[in-house]
Order: sequence, then C-alpha cells, then structure tokens
Amino acid sequence: MDINLPALFGQLLIGLINGSFYALLSLGLAVIFGMLNIINFAHGAQYMMGAFVAYFLLQFAGLNYWWALIVAPVIVGGFGILIERAFLQWLYKLDHLYGLLLTFGLALVIQGLFRHQYGSSGLPYQIPPQLTGVRDLGFTFLPNYRAWVVVFSLVVCLGTWFIIEKTRLGAYLRAATENPTLVRAFGINVPRMITLTYGFGVALAALAGVMAAPIYAVNPTMGADIIIVVFAVVVIGGMGSIMGAIVTGFGLGVVEGLTKYFFPEASNTVIFVIMVIVLVTRPAGLFGRAA
Repeated sequence: MDINLPALFGQLLIGLINGSFYALLSLGLAVIFGMLNIINFAHGAQYMMGAFVAYFLLQFAGLNYWWALIVAPVIVGGFGILIERAFLQWLYKLDHLYGLLLTFGLALVIQGLFRHQYGSSGLPYQIPPQLTGVRDLGFTFLPNYRAWVVVFSLVVCLGTWFIIEKTRLGAYLRAATENPTLVRAFGINVPRMITLTYGFGVALAALAGVMAAPIYAVNPTMGADIIIVVFAVVVIGGMGSIMGAIVTGFGLGVVEGLTKYFFPEASNTVIFVIMVIVLVTRPAGLFGRAA
C-alpha cells in the first residue's frame, strides 16, 4: 500500500491533539478517583461548562482567551466544590455505584439546562490572535494553536503528576486516602483537602474545555461526546493512576489517528477494543495496581 505521508502526518497530528484532551480529562478523573474514590461521571459536563464560561467571559466581561484559561477553571472548580459539599461528601463510605449514579444525574441536568438555553448548534469561539497561522514543517502544516494545545496540555499534565507524586502536599493527599485518621492526628484538615482535590479535578476539566472551545466550538453536547472515550482511557491506564492517565491519553490519541489513516472504519472503536484486551489481560490497567 502506498503511504501518503502528508495525510498520515495530518492524522497523527489530529490524534495527538485529541490525545491532549484525553490526557487532560482523564487526569482530572484519575485525581478525583484516586483521592476521593468517586467515579465522576459529571466530568464531561464540567468540561463543557469550562468552554461556556470562557464564551461568557468574552461576550459579557470582555475577558479574552488568556484570562479565560485562569478564570474559567477557578469558576467551574468553585462550582465543583459546591457539588462536593452539598452531595458527594455523603457518599465516600458507600459503594462506587452511588457516586457514579449521582454524578451521572448531575451531568444530565447540567447538559439539559445548557441545551435548553443555547440549543445544540454550537457557538463560535475565536482563536487568540497570538496563536493564529500555521507553520510549514516540510511534510505537513502545523496550526500554531493546535501546537500550543499539545504543549500546554503536556506541561499541565506533568506538573500535576509532579505535585501529586513528588511533593509534600501530594504525600499528604495520598496519605489522606489511605489513612485519614492518622493524617488528622498531624493537624491536617482532611475534609477540606478532599474538597479542594475535587475542585482541582473539576478545574482540570474546565481548563480542557477552554482549550477545546476554539477547535470544536462551544456546544452543550461536547462533554457527552468525549466522556465515554475518556473513561475508556482511564480504565486502560488504570483507575486512579496519574501517569497512566497521561501516557494512555496521549498514546491512544496517536493510535486513534493512525487507525483513521490505515483502517478508518475501526477508528471509532479501536480504543474500546484495546480496553477489552487490557481488561482481559490486566484487569487493573496498564499502570494500575491490583486491589
């Protein structure tokens, strides 16, 4: 088979960009599950809220994309903290199914409200002027904004991994999930730490939403379209594994891009086929630890 290199590299680029969002979203899910033991099915709705908050900030407050990268995650993360305090804190000692059902219901309510108000056609959000244009790499053209998305996502993911795995704060977070009574004995406010952790995980989803807005447009269903794939990424990488979420997110995005070039009919299912294979051969995931 003759290989069209520009087309192949174009699909690889698209896969890498999708992988950036898979990694960032699955990272937020992994943080929430690893620290709180909650399967946050509202993650897709919170990703969508990040895009909408960026749109509102531009339309009603005149704040551009760069401000939205900071303000939108804070606003949506604050909303996540309210959800944790009002609902999720009562579910930590119960089966995972209760948290999944609650967050799934919240996702449907949030998505329904936005769809009722704004429809399903999508709202445009402009690429910031500093990141318009493309670069000629010789074998393909690389849009500046998409290069920024890949690099910035990787920086955020690795920074989050470093904080959780290599700093004292991360050690406190991990200890609080294993033995909260012992951590309280050191004078640490464990409930507050758990609340802020959930807010941080939600903020990561909102950050991904802001970054996605110029590429995919602002749409009430944008979270529902991606969340199932992201859950598959988390399962493959290992539930609660930070590095697993990062590596698997970027890796599966590239695999998806290659599949679109060599076997387009399988591009929508290849991630789920890989998930089945991983679950059969390694139930804890590629980077997960057996229970």
